Amino acid sequence: MLRTWMIAEYLRPYAQWRINRADPGDDGRNARAAIGLIDAAVYTTQLDDGERVIVRMAAAGCFARGHFDPGAEGEALVRHWHYDGAEGGPAELLEALAASAERRPRAAAALPLPRTGEAAPA
Repeated sequence: MLRTWMIAEYLRPYAQWRINRADPGDDGRNARAAIGLIDAAVYTTQLDDGERVIVRMAAAGCFARGHFDPGAEGEALVRHWHYDGAEGGPAELLEALAASAERRPRAAAALPLPRTGEAAPA
């Protein structure tokens, strides 16, 4: 599977999670976050695996286990993407994910990360 598709497959369940959390009292935050993640997933599928940002994520170990794993910091970025505001587009999300992956220790990049707090997509 292409790395770009692995990233998109990672983002889609988070979009669905946000859709399922939508509530009239959230002022559209969950809907905005879901749309941002769907947009990022579609954008990512249109990229080539040779794009610099994808290569950076690969070098940081995000695909070490045959699926996309951006690490705990990257997961937090995805979970909160566009929730409080719609600043930044899909390219900025990918850049932020690559930067967060590059900050984590290399040995930790290949280890599965435990999930904490509220249940979210696996």
